[in-house]
Amino acid sequence: MFNHIMIGSNDIERSKQFYDAVLGVLGAGQPFRNAAPSGHIRLFYRHDGSTFCVSEPINGEEACYANGGTIGFKCSSAEQVKLFHDTAVAHGGVSIEDPPGLRQSDMGALHLSYVRDPDGHKLCALYRVK
Repeated sequence: MFNHIMIGSNDIERSKQFYDAVLGVLGAGQPFRNAAPSGHIRLFYRHDGSTFCVSEPINGEEACYANGGTIGFKCSSAEQVKLFHDTAVAHGGVSIEDPPGLRQSDMGALHLSYVRDPDGHKLCALYRVK
């Protein structure tokens, strides 16, 4: 359904350190770094046909997070959900909501963890129990 997701950053180097570590847990390699004609820097992380982008805002204003928005990352195991969370916290993220773990929902059993990145974007690591 999605080609890419792009979020804004107020400190692209801090975001690179954070997302290099966190997305590395999922198997993403180093990002493609792009300098747009306007001069703003964008990082493109590619993995399994998806692209996650981090960009300095094109309009020059401060980046802000989406209140009520969450970006979910698919994990391959419950252990990867926990590692995603712990890596995020170790690299400047903040743990939010319940601790990482198993949750029962109308969609079945899920292992979840939630963090905010250094710019405040809400991230979810999710493994759906089969």
